[in-house]
Amino acid sequence: MALTYPHAPSARRPGRSWTIRVVGHRDRTASVTCSSACAMPPRSRDVAALRRFAEAHAVAHAKAAAVRPDASCWCRQQRCAAHEGTRVACAGQVLLVLRHDPAVGQVWTLCEVCSACAPLMAHARVVGRAAPPERTRVPEQPGPRRAAAAPLVPGGFSAPPGGDGPPEPPRRRRRRR
Repeated sequence: MALTYPHAPSARRPGRSWTIRVVGHRDRTASVTCSSACAMPPRSRDVAALRRFAEAHAVAHAKAAAVRPDASCWCRQQRCAAHEGTRVACAGQVLLVLRHDPAVGQVWTLCEVCSACAPLMAHARVVGRAAPPERTRVPEQPGPRRAAAAPLVPGGFSAPPGGDGPPEPPRRRRRRR
């Protein structure tokens, strides 16, 4: 996906989301589906094995997905439906969150959300954080360099004191007793 304005510092990519489901069928078999194009096992009557596969598949997505620091909050795209009843301004670091409601037990959702929305999501745990963006150093431009500033000359003198460094402060004489 190409960014509209890739050179703009405020350009943010949409947050990603993966949903893994165990789906039952009329013939008393089940299958696993993923929102991305992934290889899934065939239909099976062993629902427990398919649940273990779905959970392992969600973990594999979590390990493979590097959290993007320039991603926007996925929950904002969903109009904060992930934490209904509570409105919050999306802000903060981007996190990768795995949601799984044990009461339902059939759906795992992995998504990039902001640190303001993540604690408001029920049955969610943080599985990854975005690396802080590297500060880019501006390379020095070749070309004319400015001359070093001339040393300061105390008032009333026409030339700087000898030596390259600053003048040493005068020493006090000690009295002999």
